[in-house]
Amino acid sequence: MYLENKSDLDLKSPAAAPGLQGRSSLRTAEAVAGGYGEVAGNFGGLRLLEGFSGRIESQKLQQASARSAGSCVMHAEDRQSFSMVNFLKGNTNHTERSPLIRFSQDDSITYMTLYEGEETWDNNSLELDRRCRLGSEVTSLSLSRSSSTDKDPLDVHLNFKLSNSMRSCISIFKIACIFTFVVLMSLFFSMYPDRDNPWRMLAVSPTESFSLNLTDFRDNALLKLQVGGPFVSGMVDLTNEEYILIQVEQTEEAGPRRRRVQTVIYNWTIPLHSERSDQVITTKTFEMLSSDPIIITVQAFVQDNSMVPLSMTHQSLYVTRERQVVIAAVILGGVYVLIIFEIVHRTLAAMLGSLAALAALAMIGDRPSLSTVVEWIDYETLALLFGMMILVAIFSETGFFDYCAVKAYQLSRGKVWPMIIILCLIAAILSAFLDNVTTMMLFTPVTIRLCEVLNLDPRHVLIAEVIFTNIGGAATAVGDPPNVIIVSNQDLRKSGIDFASFTGYMFLGICLVLLTSFPFLRLLYWNKKLYNKESSEIVELRHEIRVWRQTAQRISPASREETAVKCLLMQKVLNLESVLRKQLKTFQRQISQEDKNWENNIQELHKKNRITDRVLLVKCISVLGVVIFMFFLNSFVPSIHLELGWIAIFGALWLLVLADIQDFEIILHRVEWATLLFFAALFVLMEALAQLQLIDYIGVQTALLIKAVPEEQRLAMAIILVMWVSALASSLIDNIPFTATMIPVLINLSQDADVNLPIKPLIFALAMGACLGGNGTLIGASANVVCAGIAEQHGYGFSFMEFFRLGFPMMLMTCTIGMCYLLATIIGLGWTL
Repeated sequence: MYLENKSDLDLKSPAAAPGLQGRSSLRTAEAVAGGYGEVAGNFGGLRLLEGFSGRIESQKLQQASARSAGSCVMHAEDRQSFSMVNFLKGNTNHTERSPLIRFSQDDSITYMTLYEGEETWDNNSLELDRRCRLGSEVTSLSLSRSSSTDKDPLDVHLNFKLSNSMRSCISIFKIACIFTFVVLMSLFFSMYPDRDNPWRMLAVSPTESFSLNLTDFRDNALLKLQVGGPFVSGMVDLTNEEYILIQVEQTEEAGPRRRRVQTVIYNWTIPLHSERSDQVITTKTFEMLSSDPIIITVQAFVQDNSMVPLSMTHQSLYVTRERQVVIAAVILGGVYVLIIFEIVHRTLAAMLGSLAALAALAMIGDRPSLSTVVEWIDYETLALLFGMMILVAIFSETGFFDYCAVKAYQLSRGKVWPMIIILCLIAAILSAFLDNVTTMMLFTPVTIRLCEVLNLDPRHVLIAEVIFTNIGGAATAVGDPPNVIIVSNQDLRKSGIDFASFTGYMFLGICLVLLTSFPFLRLLYWNKKLYNKESSEIVELRHEIRVWRQTAQRISPASREETAVKCLLMQKVLNLESVLRKQLKTFQRQISQEDKNWENNIQELHKKNRITDRVLLVKCISVLGVVIFMFFLNSFVPSIHLELGWIAIFGALWLLVLADIQDFEIILHRVEWATLLFFAALFVLMEALAQLQLIDYIGVQTALLIKAVPEEQRLAMAIILVMWVSALASSLIDNIPFTATMIPVLINLSQDADVNLPIKPLIFALAMGACLGGNGTLIGASANVVCAGIAEQHGYGFSFMEFFRLGFPMMLMTCTIGMCYLLATIIGLGWTL
């Protein structure tokens, strides 16, 4: 393919805007789209917008494409006025007539220049290889030059070669290690079959029992029983008059290892549901002595002597419970190492952890089938995320987020900390009544646009918002998933923990936590520079470089034309970094902590940030209002049989129809597929860790610690232990399965006659710790991950450690205040709750 001599290949950059009106990421994206349109026109309409169109509004994209098409005509008419080499070098008074590409050296910096000739791409493979090598090395070269501009060119070249070689070795070593790990885990998983023990159907009554003899058992193995029947949801209530009793008995005869006969008997009591309608599957693991036969007896204790239908299956596990817990802890620690040090993307880290956990289950003899693994995924959460992502993507087409950013700037009168406090307070209030994920999906785009207007670093503001979102979600029974699990539990409702009592007690405590959190947040941010260190022009130039580099990396060099375009984009990055270095040399850091001309800026911002589509805005607000209203009704009206996921999906469908979306791919590119895949992998990982007894082990050890405390101090110590164990565990693992596991543990603990503890203080300590503990790490709460994903899509992603430095101290402080509130009201004031 030839490049026509009548047109110069040009990549446009957006013009710099002075003051607070600096180029936003949207304008940068439009400029990239314009350059893409021009390049794609010269190369026969290549699809180069894929992966980047998610950040471009559809109307703006059409305008950018029209401008790019017009620019091609302009170049054809006035080819002397502008050229590629002039644009890259920053000169506008020099022209080049030939469009083909070659290499030259100018002040030891490599540029792409143009030369005369009729040589085709196919006949110049060596030249093309040189271009590709330049495109792959240009970023590393620019980084090395930025730190050693005053050194001798030969030294710079040697340093570059050395660092590049070290970097390549480290990258190859990392890939080799991870690939070896994946292959080994895949082999281990494939060496063991799925658990194929069939379910045994049986019926028992007070007069007819069921017995089963197991003879094919190994030494040092565990017996895992799964029983399905009309049970109460996972509860072991000894006061229930109707229940199923399962007795597991094994007798070890005298032999070389043991002089006397030893018998072990386990009694497992499962309460029956009064209506006998729901089919609930419960699981329990028993430690056996040896390979001697095992006798399993099942009997029902019911009032009317009726038959109770049951289903049962068993599994032999060849690793002890303690070793399973160690394996689960090692896997969880490995996942955190991958995420903390950013060795791989967090989504891939969760997938690797899930693979390791599944391989561990296969090796201990409990390999799940594919259908079982799919059932572990919480599709309601994924549906909620997907539906809200579609709603927010269409909502952003109206310009509403830019308008809200200007209004927030006007309300704060140009002052940063009042604005941050207002945003955090609104986020906390909304999250008390909405899902935390929904709140952050609506707030993150507004915050990013506002920070771009004020020349702030959006990452610190977003972290503060998501922290207060998790705090506010703990205030009500519908604000956070652990609270929903607690209030919806039937046994806890019988104990007096309903919506009103739970919300009333938690709301008072969270208000106290919020009042102390704002000063502590200001203390944490005391030495942090919220404003960007450079001027808005330099900040926007840095962001533009990041956007160009990400765009070039998303191009897969499937053809020579796409390879050449990628080289041009990487050369563009090199040129912009050269311009950035020149600006940094002459820039004097003069940061104003308060905008003195905010009134004049408000007028200018109102002119440039308006509602672009009022009709679509009305449609979006209407649909979103209905969706939020349905969220409320779902919590208060039991007759509405729609989960949050279905409501979000229906809302997305309504808005897609009303908005009459033509370019559907633009909307799909806005969906955070990496975030959805991360949650799916995280659900599998957490369930696999639960199968490896990790969560049960935490609950059992907590109960043992509480029992070891003297009786006069047991209630206070129980509140402290449950609070902090829940907070720390929720920081490391998902708080939803942890809460679901701890509820029966605490109920059994309160029913133990030797412990004699009320259930309400323990449940409130669990709720306070599980909700506030989500601020400990980046993956401690769903809202954290969603916020990080949206920020990363806008070019402002924050790492695990950046969140940890702010979130973990806030978690410690808020949990301390919550613990003091619980102790003061329950132990000090003697509230019976």
